Amino acid sequence: MPSHRQSGILLHPTSLPGRFGIGDLGPAAEAFLDFLAAAGQQLWQVLPLGPTGYGDSPYQSFSSFAGNPLLISPERLLDEGLLTPADLADAPTFPADRVDFGAVIPFRMRLLQRSYEHFRAHPPATLGDELDAFCRAQADWLDDFALFMALKEAHGGVAWLDWPPEIALRRPQALAAWRDRLAEPIARHRYYQFLFFRQWQALREAAHRRGIRLIGDAPIFVAHDSADVWARRELFRLDETGRPTVVAGVPPDYFSATGQLWGNPIYDWERLRDSGYAWWIERLRATLALVDVVRLDHFRGFAAYWEVPADADTAIPGRWVPGPGADLFHALRFAFGVHRLPIIAEDLGVITPDVTALREAFELPGMKVLQFAFGGGKIAHMEPPYAYDRRCVVYTGTHDNDTALGWYRHSSLPAERALALAYMGSDGREFNWDFIRLALASVAETAIIPLQDVLGLDSDARMNFPGRGHGNWTWRFRAMALDDTIGLRLADMTVLFGRAAPPEEPSDRDAVVAAAPGEPTRSQPGHASESG
Repeated sequence: MPSHRQSGILLHPTSLPGRFGIGDLGPAAEAFLDFLAAAGQQLWQVLPLGPTGYGDSPYQSFSSFAGNPLLISPERLLDEGLLTPADLADAPTFPADRVDFGAVIPFRMRLLQRSYEHFRAHPPATLGDELDAFCRAQADWLDDFALFMALKEAHGGVAWLDWPPEIALRRPQALAAWRDRLAEPIARHRYYQFLFFRQWQALREAAHRRGIRLIGDAPIFVAHDSADVWARRELFRLDETGRPTVVAGVPPDYFSATGQLWGNPIYDWERLRDSGYAWWIERLRATLALVDVVRLDHFRGFAAYWEVPADADTAIPGRWVPGPGADLFHALRFAFGVHRLPIIAEDLGVITPDVTALREAFELPGMKVLQFAFGGGKIAHMEPPYAYDRRCVVYTGTHDNDTALGWYRHSSLPAERALALAYMGSDGREFNWDFIRLALASVAETAIIPLQDVLGLDSDARMNFPGRGHGNWTWRFRAMALDDTIGLRLADMTVLFGRAAPPEEPSDRDAVVAAAPGEPTRSQPGHASESG
């Protein structure tokens, strides 16, 4: 991250407004960029962008490399002649302030199917060549992903463990037979990825024209039911049938008395080390072809991770196991040819000295969350914002927290509320803006505010409840919510605390981009030829 003061907004693209049931990469996304620029913001933190499965969480994606087709903008497809007005005329009336995934998914996938049919029947000039070039450049992950998604469709959406054993375990003859049998849906899923990456790169260029950089996200673990695990079983600790022997989670903490049992398979870090961490290098290279900075989720797991027996009912019987540590980050530095990696370390939770030492050794900014600052309401237990490390990213809250107003009104202890009010000299009438002021005024180089806090929303706008498997990731804002008054107030506060006008200067991120051009490709010499 750069060494100047800056701020931005946390918002997953699914939360953008629009009439097609879910936020996407179309006009509302560009309007949001206009709001950010007018409000003096330099960053948009977007969270993971991958295709989601059960639970609709982008942290449980079908691929670490693919994009979510639900984010493809129907308006942009209409503009390019890849849909017709008639295709959009029968759109249902969706809720304006939440995502009804049960209704949105079949509608959106029908639109994409129609777009594919239009493309096949009347391909726009040069677009076919662009698609072919994209498929060649992305073949290392795209071929397996498209086959994986086609197989899921052919088997009613069940997890790959429940497919016939010969294809679940990727017997060569079965792979060849199913590729022939599913040639059309495979081509269709390649087309969907082409559309996503094409629209995303256009949005990213629009952000850069406005002086806005994008912060992405790399979850440390991947979903078991993913193309990543199905295609590269040897990189994970699985038995001979493909089932995990141990799974990931975290011990009891602030969020849960029984811990969180995520259920993700654990990496075979020894095998990854023997390959020079090629899969991880390619994964981060692919992410940095989409965004400018990566928030590395659950950073403490690289020092040590909580390993739980696969048959456990909760995370309680887990144990700490050493992770790859500095070895991985040395490999990333070498692969990208930079000293300071464009990474934010998500170092929340149970943080031990070895985690802090690992982060500091590689000069990675960590995270601070104001909702955690007030130590149970006791001054002696505070982590006061005046003592934050300058090289950190401060948040009023994250996607896993209640909103600032929700925390003040419902989630905090009375003593925590009292201490927060005393610390800020606040009467609580505009608690969300007092919290925003505290973040922007802090010594932290970077401040990130969830849009819910800018809008002053209560707990019903919360994005995610950790440990709850359903009902998350549904919040959306209405376009009229971003009025000029809010934007001007945020802009004034951003200027007041010196976060509005960054100098243009080269950074280590430029060297990473040189190694991984904006047109995403992962076929450079010296890296693994197969991923995901």
